[in-house]
Amino acid sequence: MLNCTNCNAPISKEATNTNSLVACAACSSHLRVDVFPAINRSLPAGQTGATLQVEKEASCFYHPQKKAIVPCAACGRFLCALCDVSLNGQHLCPACLETGKTNRRIKNLENHRTCYDSVALLVATVPLLIFWLTIFTAPLVIYLTVRHWKSPSSIIPRTKIRFILAFMIAGVQIAGWILFFSKLVLST
Repeated sequence: MLNCTNCNAPISKEATNTNSLVACAACSSHLRVDVFPAINRSLPAGQTGATLQVEKEASCFYHPQKKAIVPCAACGRFLCALCDVSLNGQHLCPACLETGKTNRRIKNLENHRTCYDSVALLVATVPLLIFWLTIFTAPLVIYLTVRHWKSPSSIIPRTKIRFILAFMIAGVQIAGWILFFSKLVLST
């Protein structure tokens, strides 16, 4: 609820965000009222609004005792330095960040990374069960190893041992196919 600074009378929603002075209905004093969209949102169940600790200072939506430094770009809630998440030049609150992550609306938020070293090792070893597939998978493993050697492997740092093993297995498979075809040609 917004009140007039002069007479403490309630201000209607139509008088907010007009970019001009509006007369108070009770005392006729001229006011300009700019509010963020979060003022019209209801609080989640179990949470109550808190009063400001210092007059004329905005507080954080999640931490009412802390000074707000920036509004959320998605919902407009005021955020303190602890709650502010800067992403792609925008400031987001934790709730909007989680919503964007689950709905996949935030494009540059990395919450999954493909480990190409594990993929290369898997592609090199699984076709050993059906050996004739290695004629196709061995060159693919070499390509994956060379192409993704410098790609980020995981959020947790890993060694290049999987790439090295996959490359060596693929090399042996290619050498085996070369030997097989050379024996086939020489025997005829």
